[in-house]
Amino acid sequence: MSLKSFGAKIFASYITGKIKKWADHPIETQQKVFEKLIDAAQYTNFGNDHHFDKIKTHQDFVKHVPIRDYEALKPYVDKMVAGEADVLWPGKPLYFAKTSGTTSGVKYIPLTKDSMKTHPNSARNAILSYIAETGNTSFVDGKMIFLQGSPIMTEKNGIKLGRLSGIVAHYVPNYLQKNRLPSLETNCIEDWEHKVDKIVEETIDQDMTLIGGIPPWVQMYYERLIQKSGKTVGELFKNYQLFVYGGVNYEPYRRKLEDLIGRSVDSIELYPASEGFFAFQDSQTEKGMLLQLDNGIFYEFIKADEFFNENPKRITLKDVQLDVNYVMIISTTAGLWAYNIGDTVIFTSLKPYRVMVSGRIKHFISAFGEHVIGKEVEQAMLEASAGTDIKVTEFTVAPQVAPQSGLPYHEWMIEFENEGTGDLDAFAKALDTSLQAQNSYYFDLIEGKVLQPLKITRVAKDGFNEYMKSQGKLGGQNKIPRLSNDRKIADLLAVKQ
Repeated sequence: MSLKSFGAKIFASYITGKIKKWADHPIETQQKVFEKLIDAAQYTNFGNDHHFDKIKTHQDFVKHVPIRDYEALKPYVDKMVAGEADVLWPGKPLYFAKTSGTTSGVKYIPLTKDSMKTHPNSARNAILSYIAETGNTSFVDGKMIFLQGSPIMTEKNGIKLGRLSGIVAHYVPNYLQKNRLPSLETNCIEDWEHKVDKIVEETIDQDMTLIGGIPPWVQMYYERLIQKSGKTVGELFKNYQLFVYGGVNYEPYRRKLEDLIGRSVDSIELYPASEGFFAFQDSQTEKGMLLQLDNGIFYEFIKADEFFNENPKRITLKDVQLDVNYVMIISTTAGLWAYNIGDTVIFTSLKPYRVMVSGRIKHFISAFGEHVIGKEVEQAMLEASAGTDIKVTEFTVAPQVAPQSGLPYHEWMIEFENEGTGDLDAFAKALDTSLQAQNSYYFDLIEGKVLQPLKITRVAKDGFNEYMKSQGKLGGQNKIPRLSNDRKIADLLAVKQ
């Protein structure tokens, strides 16, 4: 065992002990976070406007601080972007994470001194939890790569702007710098396809032991490695042991990625976003990710099927239930208050509190009242393809409200890896059967002849990548929505067949 491996085991034991302390006292931990947040921001513009001096309980908070999305919070953010201090959080942000919004154009998500440190620490804790559980440390001696956005930043009124993954790249601990790939020069390349080619050049002869990134973009990296070498990823990287991912559910990609590797490797799921680092997989045997309760984030939850009511009930951690789809609301040390990040989660465990991301509150199909969510279509895809030779590269689902003939239906836009895909009618029936079993509203609509069973439309090879490229969203942290309540994506993909 190397000195670095030995040190990693000791550090893992220390950190997981600290994690256990707050995970074993979740309600007390969240109460402390809540009190510190309110106290710290009491004299900010937002704190004054929302009577933070009168907030002592969660009920007070609900009374004085309404739920907001970015658009509603934008007047405060605009002041910060203009250079004002003490607006949402004491002082000025260290950075703005720049993201693209559907209604607000460019979003500027503040990252403060208090919130920034939680991002690298949480990713570190996920890997240390893996080491503590499995005892596997040999990967720390090899090379590691995290496929991410460019670390190049611009500046606006004295505050640096960049993509979250690029900002976090500046916080890689010194003890990992020698193991880290790609080079800074390659990491700064903006064009994703050119960047992947350069990453392949820099890594193909290296002893890669850990690879991280969003699954569809890691898939592209694997495919380029195979094209260049004629070998599987596992043959190239004989010591490759650990895949770290976030952003999308790995399961729809697992079979494809493991085929490209030539074997299975352990994986760790992370739940980071520009707004905060919310959870990480702490166990290889338990389902879900450990919710970060001491990360300067106070969580509220609203049942997803009640979210669009006039006054939906906001609950805290102590009142959540297993297997209920919740919209997650956050208040943070970056100055986001009762903020709707748009994600929905389901609790898989209450001791400790673990979650899985079930979708986006705006990404669903309910054109006919069925409210189908991302988790359901992904599960249907897994069940339908199990035991078959069908391999799916990517897919998305949209309603077809006004077909040329017959009843409306759900249209599944699917890019298959293998051109000679088997019986698509049988595959579509299996998908539909699984979806009906998961969603009683959808079942009733099919049984009641309001909808006809789903239909599959084949998307041409590389059709999804071409679509993302046309939208300026190829690579990085971007991903295809699993489903939409309109046909904006589906119609563009249909044109590219």
